Amino acid sequence: MSEPASTAAAGGALIKYFGLHVSAGALAAALGFLVLWPRSMKEGFARLFCTIVASSVFGPMLVVQMHSSRPELFASADHVATLYGLEPALGLLFVATPLLVIAGLPAWWLIGAALRLFERDSDSWLGMFAQWLKRKLEA
Repeated sequence: MSEPASTAAAGGALIKYFGLHVSAGALAAALGFLVLWPRSMKEGFARLFCTIVASSVFGPMLVVQMHSSRPELFASADHVATLYGLEPALGLLFVATPLLVIAGLPAWWLIGAALRLFERDSDSWLGMFAQWLKRKLEA
């Protein structure tokens, strides 16, 4: 049987790790909602889910790329965190969180554009394929 403290620590670590990704993706989706409201609740959930997934998948890649090309940005953020009396590793969040949000925003627009394209071109082969796929997924 596992110790309650170790179980709580593992749960806390999971929340810290996935919480940043999910909250950054949700923030990106919220920004998308402010600019362009979805037409239906189903479209809204599809856009929200895809934005969170894109932020979780592409965000860390963007952070790594930015860290390799601009390491001074991360060193500066560590210094600012130290000035505020915070853990220097929290400086990473100062830079990483906006990058995770930026990585999630294109998914919001791409999913919306794809859904509206399929809706508009319902007579074309692409629209027919989308309708067929929708029927298969609903069944």
